[in-house]
Amino acid sequence: MLEARSVAVVGASVKAGSLGRQMMVELRRGGFDGAVYPVNPGYDEVDGYRCYPSLLEVPEPVDLAILGVANARIEAAMTDAAELGAGSVVTFSSLYEEPSDGPSLAERVAAIAAAHGIEVCGGNGMGFVNVPGRLRATGFATPDDLRPGPVSFLSHSGSAFAAFAFNDRGIGFDLLVSSGQEVVTPMDAYLRFVLERRSTRVIALLLETVRNPDGFRTALARAAERDVPVFALTVGRTDASKALVTAHSGALAGEHGAYEAVFDAYGVHDVRSLDEMAEAIELFSSPRRVRAGQGIASVHDSGGERALFVDLATEHDVPIASVSEATLRRIASTLDPGLEAANPLDAWGTGIDADRIFRESFAAFHDDDDVAAMALVVDLTRQGEPYEEGYVQVARDVWGSTTKPFCVLSNLSAAVAADEARMLRDDGIPVLEGTAPGLRALKHLLDDAAWRARAAPTRPRPVPQDVRSWWRSRLGEADPVGELEALRLLADYGVPTVAARSAESASAAADAAEEVGYPVALKTAAPDVAHKTDADGVRLDISNAEDLRTAYEDVSARLGPSVSVAGMAPSGVEMHLGIVNDPMFGPLVLVAAGGVLVEVLHDRALGLPPLEDAAALRLIDRLKIRRILDGVRGAAPSDVAALAHAVSRMSVLAEDLGDLVDAIDVNPAIVSPTGCVAVDALVVSRRT
Repeated sequence: MLEARSVAVVGASVKAGSLGRQMMVELRRGGFDGAVYPVNPGYDEVDGYRCYPSLLEVPEPVDLAILGVANARIEAAMTDAAELGAGSVVTFSSLYEEPSDGPSLAERVAAIAAAHGIEVCGGNGMGFVNVPGRLRATGFATPDDLRPGPVSFLSHSGSAFAAFAFNDRGIGFDLLVSSGQEVVTPMDAYLRFVLERRSTRVIALLLETVRNPDGFRTALARAAERDVPVFALTVGRTDASKALVTAHSGALAGEHGAYEAVFDAYGVHDVRSLDEMAEAIELFSSPRRVRAGQGIASVHDSGGERALFVDLATEHDVPIASVSEATLRRIASTLDPGLEAANPLDAWGTGIDADRIFRESFAAFHDDDDVAAMALVVDLTRQGEPYEEGYVQVARDVWGSTTKPFCVLSNLSAAVAADEARMLRDDGIPVLEGTAPGLRALKHLLDDAAWRARAAPTRPRPVPQDVRSWWRSRLGEADPVGELEALRLLADYGVPTVAARSAESASAAADAAEEVGYPVALKTAAPDVAHKTDADGVRLDISNAEDLRTAYEDVSARLGPSVSVAGMAPSGVEMHLGIVNDPMFGPLVLVAAGGVLVEVLHDRALGLPPLEDAAALRLIDRLKIRRILDGVRGAAPSDVAALAHAVSRMSVLAEDLGDLVDAIDVNPAIVSPTGCVAVDALVVSRRT
């Protein structure tokens, strides 16, 4: 499909403004030099090519058939393409028809394709452009001067496909694909294809959904193996936008936390906007990657904008390099009187000899061990000499005399001088537009280095096979799993739990308390009560038999005789551990703020199992509650390593048994200075 050398254009036309005309225009605009077969019974010739009355009259099988026909004719056109022996098809059709009892139009098209091994781009997409292959299989206008480059952009959104094709900053593309509804060929197929192209060095994805999760993960693993950076913009982050995704394309929009889990596992860069994506892929189009250092060094011509830069760097968690005293002394020797040597550096004083000061400051930053990347942060406006033209020369000099990543960052995207920016980009120097998206791009550069520096993950220790087999059998049974059994499941998988016993009477509760040791907690074990605290079914810190009897009588009178009696966990930070079953990516491990804060903070992170302790710790580090675990207001630090180990053990459970449960909730797990212990657990089995 994407490297077709023979193309049939169904619906080809000479009528200005028609889809059929535009398809032919785009083939010519791209300079396609393969075989072209226009198909339209209304013409004998189109653009100098013989025009055929139907696909069945085309003299040879084609690599690609572009079907510029309406929904009412698409099934017949697909049938003809199959009979001709077309290897692939592009369709712009929405594939919509009024619902009926039989298969939908999309399903019938997919069935024809499956029966004949035809790949299909679409429907409801805009086709594709292979820039170096000079193939523009689209019915929508593309720019004359589409620049070849290292980026492949794969998008569910046709408008985003067009926006990047028409970008005026000169981002160079290898392939652009608007995959549409993916009735046959899913995103991961395109992703695997571009990963085998040496001409693709950067991949950008706009995702509404993932229709083949296993294939998608396999492709991302290949990208990590090849060290090809992948940037992904997912839509459907909110309930409102998820509904719009479904209405627009019929796609199931996934939870963003699940995407984050997958992206973290494979080093995918999670971007939040098209602007951020544009800055990132421009920066990564440069072959320079971070090889050493920890932060950014920047040189500015404005004290106020330097302060803004620091504010936004802090907001977006972009580390500023901590340069050495030797570096600062070296810079101080070049500055005008009254200027302070610092990073970020305001290097504009009198303006006299500014070019030299900028160059020498960058040379000093470049030699500092903590500097990972550098930026000339100025307003690249249309002021002429000595400003913009001088900055262009400074940037060229710095680029030519250094090896670390370097860019020009213009604070205001709306005021970038196009001619100066073009000169820099023609020399391979990235020009980032806008302080915030530019900083986000620089953070991706540092994150890329951190990902590559990670030690190869090791698998956490498995449980014995007989333990795994027993629990797989148990979770397949119809009987629900009670709280004590759920705690035993956790313990079998290496998650520390409180000692707990069941009881059906006051005397049995007293015996249980003696066995586990006072103080104890008494909780209802009524099978229909999922949230015990909400039902006023929990009594804590019971220190003697008399109080225990009173507590039992109160709880059992309202919620039934079944209770559990458990030892009290040490005081500490309440966390929520769990397993969720994502509709796209399957079982994921969860860590979150626990107790009543679960519903209030919505502070949680998901991980793709299995997770070693180090990966679990990175998951914990994403939480807002993370600082509390380190101890605040005189509190002792919690044992975060023990929490990470518990999360890791939960991930082993998720990998082994996640297909048998809808969810497992451990809330709370108490993290104290001496460890982490699960206090309460709920297992929701998946029974079909």
